[in-house]
Amino acid sequence: MFRIRHFTTIFACSVLLLTCINTAQALTAREIMEKVDARDDGDNLTADVEMILIDKKDNRRVRKMKVFNKDKGRDTWKLQFFISPADVKDTGFLTYDYYEGERDDDQWLYLPDLHKTKRIASSDKSSAFMGSDFSYADMTRRVLDEWSYKLLKESEVNGHKVWLIEALPISKVVEDRYGFTKSVIFIRQDLFMGVRAVHWLKEGKKIKYQEMLGIEQIDGIWVSTESRMKTTKNKVTLHKTVMKWTDIKYNQELDDALFTVRRLEKGI
Repeated sequence: MFRIRHFTTIFACSVLLLTCINTAQALTAREIMEKVDARDDGDNLTADVEMILIDKKDNRRVRKMKVFNKDKGRDTWKLQFFISPADVKDTGFLTYDYYEGERDDDQWLYLPDLHKTKRIASSDKSSAFMGSDFSYADMTRRVLDEWSYKLLKESEVNGHKVWLIEALPISKVVEDRYGFTKSVIFIRQDLFMGVRAVHWLKEGKKIKYQEMLGIEQIDGIWVSTESRMKTTKNKVTLHKTVMKWTDIKYNQELDDALFTVRRLEKGI
């Protein structure tokens, strides 16, 4: 009897010890998002992008772009030129995406028909980018410290384990910029990469659903080659956007002069 009780006690203590170790090793929501933020996303990228706009009647419009990204320390400069169809050809979009949240990202949109460059104000960044379901704010990287995080649960997406992280804007300024009152982000555990998200919009009682597909390794960098965003209201889909990335190349030689308003207005 003593041996059985002694073994039971040892077993119980071992289970408790393992539980404590696992708890100590478990990541908090903030720690998970820090690892997501620190993930290597490559330097100096060029790519071709196809944007497909789909209305609620399944009518489709296809736009094609050339994209250039250049790393400047922890900041990123981004330039996009629309190359087709004719009604958007030579429209350009330039972004200075700042890593720290001490200053707002700079964005400019060049409209060739008007021969005019429009600077995107902070108050306009929750607006739709070129008629898509992505906003101007969605075209930049989220600043880690502008959101508070809570780990909701674990689940699976396409056979991979994920964490569900709730992200809340820390201020009305951040909420207004993105237009979201809340996001739930699905983080793939093996890659520390967002693969799905749900965003609750502050206006119109709308919800946006985002999906990152075609995940593959290119030049040693894990990347999604297809991103989908749909806008819904009362569970009815209002509009969808699909972004398909091809001919992705990293470590390209990109001159600083490419990422200027003057070059934006010159076109590709």
